Amino acid sequence: MKPVEARPVRVALLGCGTVGAQVVRLLTEQAVDLAARVGAPIELAGIAVRRPNKHPGIPAELLTTDAAALVASDVDVVVEVIGGIEPARTLLGAALAAGKSVVTANKALLAEYGAELFTAADASGADLYFEASVAGAIPLLRPLRESLVGDRITRVTGIVNGTTNFILSAMAATGAGYRETLDEASRLGYAEADPTADVDGFDAASKAAILASLAFHSRVSAADVHREGIAAVSAADITAAKLLGRTVKLLAICERVTERDGSESVAVRVHPAMIPLSHPLASVGDAFNAVFVEADAAGQLMFYGRGAGGAPTASAVLGDLVAVARNRVIGGRAPRESAYAALPVRPMGQTPTRYHISLDVADRAGVLAQVAAVFAEHDVSIAAVRQEGRSVDASLVIVTHAASDAALRSTVDKVAGLPVVRKVVSVMRVEGEAP
Repeated sequence: MKPVEARPVRVALLGCGTVGAQVVRLLTEQAVDLAARVGAPIELAGIAVRRPNKHPGIPAELLTTDAAALVASDVDVVVEVIGGIEPARTLLGAALAAGKSVVTANKALLAEYGAELFTAADASGADLYFEASVAGAIPLLRPLRESLVGDRITRVTGIVNGTTNFILSAMAATGAGYRETLDEASRLGYAEADPTADVDGFDAASKAAILASLAFHSRVSAADVHREGIAAVSAADITAAKLLGRTVKLLAICERVTERDGSESVAVRVHPAMIPLSHPLASVGDAFNAVFVEADAAGQLMFYGRGAGGAPTASAVLGDLVAVARNRVIGGRAPRESAYAALPVRPMGQTPTRYHISLDVADRAGVLAQVAAVFAEHDVSIAAVRQEGRSVDASLVIVTHAASDAALRSTVDKVAGLPVVRKVVSVMRVEGEAP
């Protein structure tokens, strides 16, 4: 006797742009395989868009401008790829409240309102999956959320924004400045018409908040993340890094910090930093992403791949969709939010960092002694000093040992006021080396 086919899992898709169009393509082209993997057909019930006439090739009967009505219809799963806070927050909140599973690629929403969405999912028993929100196609969040849940993660360091990595890699390769390299990135399609979210670090900060929340079982929002962009990175900074056997990357750094009294906190930051060429992240070029995870038992793990783009991101969305569809068919559930540790977020000023400082100084006796005295006054230890040039072109380069960021900033401010210092040319953090 022919087996009874399982009821289709009906899916509402919110958005049909670069990622959404690829989701539709993959659902169509892989329909048979996906049904076999899920145990039931996946049926696209409708697609919410703003301008139905802008989507040639998509069956007109699937398109609607009424996203709220689509979410409220007889669907099992809502897939959201429209981005931004609203209307995504309202739409996904309504879906979860109604017991409908949600798959989202929306890092900004999760970084700001993730706790709210998880609370809604727990209340109704619905699934909430979001692998595509960080690092595109790279399987990263599920390993943190599931595979490493039995381990103690101590640090997550990542290149999680392709636009800034392309710019910094190009600056290192060509010797060009930031502005001209940004223009080239825009021309090649690596940077948006308004690149602010990328180059000012907002995109990476949202992703860092998600990574820290998962890694440390604590609620971390985008507002908790110290954020600096790459606009101040100069060709001189890139050259200085090369001379020291380093390169410059925009890093998202999430670390577990143990205080002197044994208590723990979480430090989360996004900023450009010099890292040694021997570090696994140093060779990550172009628009690729990579995340370096350190855990007590697993040791060091590296996740690498394309972190953006329609097809790579759609791959992550489809992976989540298969997972929630399977749960619908067999009655399973996604992992719930794990925020039991509730570790406090350590202010950036208290976070230990290292600095590379380049000074334009007067070429006369006693300059180094005066500068070193300021460092000693603020209890900042100097690891290395290099003096270059003579006369009007004299410069002093200092690399510090680890100290609180507040102490380092105070030191730089005081040094800048010394009569023998004409200019603080650049200040950049140093990561990936022993303190």
